[in-house]
Amino acid sequence: MYSRVIDAAAATEFSLTRFLTPYLASHDGWSLFCDCDFLFTDDIRTVLDGLDRTKAVHVVQHDYVPSQSVKMDGKAQAIYPRKNWSSFILFNGAHPAVRALTPQVVNTQTPAFLHRLQWVEDTDIGALPLTWNFLEGEYPRPAQTPKVIHYTNGGPWFENWQHVDYADLWLAERALYEASLTRAAAG
Repeated sequence: MYSRVIDAAAATEFSLTRFLTPYLASHDGWSLFCDCDFLFTDDIRTVLDGLDRTKAVHVVQHDYVPSQSVKMDGKAQAIYPRKNWSSFILFNGAHPAVRALTPQVVNTQTPAFLHRLQWVEDTDIGALPLTWNFLEGEYPRPAQTPKVIHYTNGGPWFENWQHVDYADLWLAERALYEASLTRAAAG
């Protein structure tokens, strides 16, 4: 269903396949895509509270210029309108704009058309609070821990990113995961 030539400039292999999420979900409810460099610190289900069913999508509508020229494992940082809006996106499967987001569209439209959400009217884009896609290193650390921390420039799984904000939370989650593997192996 995905037949595009691999884009060497893309930061990840799912740079454009994310827009197939509602097609794959194949239902009239909400479906979520988020990048792989996220840490959830709260119950993800609460993001659904109060969503506007008339909107095609809900995103955190970041308005910033990246502070780094390089991100994630040495990748060049791109600057473009609506940067990171599609890194955490709730799709309304019942909305006509989302239903029109077919494999044909994803395979033929430009990355800019997809990432800048040009496939949906601006009035059909709902806004989520920053806490649902907090860009670590791009915004000042808030007093309260964000619900979702996005290590968009790189996270503590990289050797040179051990001292980023909230690294302690990610490392603690990794330790819990590793301990669960040890318990499971012990039977």
